[in-house]
Amino acid sequence: MSELEIKNIANRRSRGGSGARRALRGKQKVVQFPYIARKVPIYDVLSEEGLEIIEYNADTILEEIGIEFRDDAEALELWKGAGADVTGVRVRMPRGLARELAKTAPPTFTQVARNSERSVQIGGKNTVFAPVYGPPFVRDLDGGRRYATMKDFENFVKLAYLSPAMHHSGGTVCEPVDLPVNKRHFEMIYAHIKYSDKPFMGSVTAPERANDTIEIARLLFGKEFLETNTVLTSLINANSPLTWDGTMLGALKAYSRANQAVMTSPFILAGAMSPVTVAGTLTQTLAEALAGIAFSQLCRKGAPVIFGSFASSMSMQSGAPTFGTPEPALVLYGCAQLARRLNVPFRSGGSLCGSKVPDAQAASESGNTLFPTIMAGVNFVLHAAGWLEGGLVSSYEKFLMDTDQLAMMQTLMNGIDLSENGQAMNAIRDVGPGAHFLGCDHTQANFEDAFFRSSVADNSTFEQWEAEGSRSAEVRTADRVKKMLLEYETPEIDPGIDESIRDYIDRKKASFPDSNV
Repeated sequence: MSELEIKNIANRRSRGGSGARRALRGKQKVVQFPYIARKVPIYDVLSEEGLEIIEYNADTILEEIGIEFRDDAEALELWKGAGADVTGVRVRMPRGLARELAKTAPPTFTQVARNSERSVQIGGKNTVFAPVYGPPFVRDLDGGRRYATMKDFENFVKLAYLSPAMHHSGGTVCEPVDLPVNKRHFEMIYAHIKYSDKPFMGSVTAPERANDTIEIARLLFGKEFLETNTVLTSLINANSPLTWDGTMLGALKAYSRANQAVMTSPFILAGAMSPVTVAGTLTQTLAEALAGIAFSQLCRKGAPVIFGSFASSMSMQSGAPTFGTPEPALVLYGCAQLARRLNVPFRSGGSLCGSKVPDAQAASESGNTLFPTIMAGVNFVLHAAGWLEGGLVSSYEKFLMDTDQLAMMQTLMNGIDLSENGQAMNAIRDVGPGAHFLGCDHTQANFEDAFFRSSVADNSTFEQWEAEGSRSAEVRTADRVKKMLLEYETPEIDPGIDESIRDYIDRKKASFPDSNV
């Protein structure tokens, strides 16, 4: 299906008829930056010899040690049929088998949003930013640290929708613990659809919840559309070391068979769930991720899949995860190279920190994670904004601090403008020696967008800053969060589609009792 056909179908299904389109034109337009198509080189850390060592060792793990595929008899049968040696739940793969199976995975794919202008292409030279994922707690300046609610979830979806440098609505932006565990996925999916028109992620906490996500996506986009287009991504974590469990495998099978994207992501705390060395962690990550990528292709050849890596170091004194340190950055760089050798998109990085509040530690650690993410060429960046306290907390204020940095990366990855205007030779001729450029025509023509403007930093004089209350960055962003949520307007959605989704959710929720498992 052509790009134009995708746009026409997505727009038609998301905005309804001419009346809805007229209403949309009357609303204030939400600024959105396109996903990053980098124009600067990628930085590599491994030589050809180093890459071959890691790949050889990963194949040795798959061949000699094996990967356990637990609680999924069908998965074991699929591996047997592919030529693997299956003993109990342990799957040993002949050298090169997983890599051969992975060849049918697409190098890039488009995730279609319900507003086609928000669709993203994942892979190649592209980078897509998505919010924090999974915290059970939230924090803001007024309320402090507390358990997340569905209202908080909706708020973060709205903030992501309103943030120009956030290309994706994400998934579990926080865990709404005020709703039953077995039913909260319905409301989370609905919030992404209702309060944003950006692409979003599906539920993976049980295979049936993955299937619910797919059914809702079919109502939103059309059943036939999903057969040939990808509208969902999902986070499928390995149970490191060297294990894929039944819950994740069930969700992976559901999404892959429906032509929807999965991120096969080992979740590693080095020293506890992998060796303490960078090379050892790289080897294990490749083996686990490659096994997941290959399995997705056993489920459906050509199904979109993303090589995922999440690796943190740990405090050898307390056992707590640490972030913004050099070793995980080297793992990130190395895994990005390995993913490019597999010719599949890569997910990693973000704005990670262990700090309890959005302070200098949070800024330093997040920056030390985000910059390697950008320079390594990560295609899908989960946890790009809002992550706090080692992933236990989604922070309102840090969300906006992080999106400010994401906007900066957007400018950085555009590279240097070498157009006639960028070369600025006319300005240099006009001003000449010993004068200044403030009043020249070139400066006047470019002053509005010549430099990146932070929405968080205070660049006033000390006296002005003091006169305005000596407000810290956290206080300023807290005020901005409130303003954004107050001014938020829901994007248009076809009323008939909205009603059909709501009806499906209400009927399904009424069909079984609440449960906290």
